[in-house]
Amino acid sequence: MLQQAPFHADLAHGPEGSRAYWCTSKDGVKLRLGLFPAPKARGTILMFPGRTEYVEKYGRPADELAQHGYSMLCIDWRGQGMAQRLLDDPVVGHVGQFTDYQFDVDAMLQAAKTLNLPKPWYLMAHSMGGCIGLRSLMRGMPVDAAVFTGPMWGIHLPPLARSAAWAISWGGIHSGLGHRYVPGTRPQSYVIAEDFEDNALTTDQEMWLEMRRQIEAEPLFRLGGPSLQWLNESLRECRILAHQQSPNVPCLTFVGSNERIVDTARITERMENWNNGHLRYVPGGEHEVLMEGPALRRRIIGKCLDLFEGRRVPECSYAKTANG
Repeated sequence: MLQQAPFHADLAHGPEGSRAYWCTSKDGVKLRLGLFPAPKARGTILMFPGRTEYVEKYGRPADELAQHGYSMLCIDWRGQGMAQRLLDDPVVGHVGQFTDYQFDVDAMLQAAKTLNLPKPWYLMAHSMGGCIGLRSLMRGMPVDAAVFTGPMWGIHLPPLARSAAWAISWGGIHSGLGHRYVPGTRPQSYVIAEDFEDNALTTDQEMWLEMRRQIEAEPLFRLGGPSLQWLNESLRECRILAHQQSPNVPCLTFVGSNERIVDTARITERMENWNNGHLRYVPGGEHEVLMEGPALRRRIIGKCLDLFEGRRVPECSYAKTANG
């Protein structure tokens, strides 16, 4: 059953009539969904956000998509946004098992049916949402096409750091410390703790400041570093998915050429072997290409519309170096 949930329209800048709902996953976790409607919608985008994100963050992209006739349904994953937090310390990014996020996906799909959201449905997924979304596609999620931005199909770590991440996270879990922060991370949200200069998310200062304003205005949006449990589960999920064939779904993936958070080699390898899949590097882009300035965001959304509406997506080279 869906119930009305709080929604910050003044922070989201989404289309008129945007609103939020509570729903509950099969395993009993309370989740929040944000609906960004389009008048006379001709399709619906299921938006899978990344770790630390929340519904209102996608208001501006949703507004631009609504102008083209697409509604958007977005989710606050378990443990973040206004969804139920999983630990006594609410700002630790945590999950029990990575596949638990599929319970959230199932609840979201059921809500989309209950709301009778217009088909066809499409997937847009960012970062951690890209990892969740890839598994969802492999499970047969009913979408006609998928767009990924900076998908977390691997985490950007040097070889020695990767070995240490496996060892420390495994050791922490088996010592009963899986709920503790990954060493070197903090309880503060990234956009609060860091300065705009050389941040790893966006090159657009206005969008950076808007993300900061959103988190300052709503404390429930705040999320710090991940737990050791989350790290181990995410490493494990990325490794498992890397050995699975890509789903038979038309796909377009965007990666910033200055990506420093996810593993671009894993993305390139995946897209080289994705039938009817297209990879585009965004020259100069950071991790969150949908949180860049309006002109770049419009160009990216335009390419998404090409995919959704069956127009030809130009081929691009799968260069091993992300140089555009």
